[in-house]
Amino acid sequence: MIYGYARVSTTGQTLATQHAALAAAGVDKVHSEKVSGVAARPELKRLLGMMHPGDVLVVSKLDRLARSALDLLRMVDRIRTIGADFRSLGDAWADTTTPHGRLMLTVLSGIAEFERELILQRTSGARPCQGRG
Repeated sequence: MIYGYARVSTTGQTLATQHAALAAAGVDKVHSEKVSGVAARPELKRLLGMMHPGDVLVVSKLDRLARSALDLLRMVDRIRTIGADFRSLGDAWADTTTPHGRLMLTVLSGIAEFERELILQRTSGARPCQGRG
């Protein structure tokens, strides 16, 4: 099953453009909501709860699903744990159905982990690792 997820932040915005893009991409069923990305997203939670191995979650753009690279990685990890895949129509590199997409998300994951380590070092007052030489 190919699921779509569409979201707008305010009630004054329309979901029509996202729905059209998802339909053109062959999405079987679209789940949508009008809620800020910061707030709880009950429709997204419901969608993730009904996904099965082999399903695909498609969004029109990454910012409809995630607020940051770390948020994206957590969401993709959750989807992959189900055994499903993820694809963003507006960001061809964010597609776990292809080897290239999985590679790009793996690289992004490594960068996010590195950034977390740097933040921990800065906040704990620890000295950065020194190379031997």
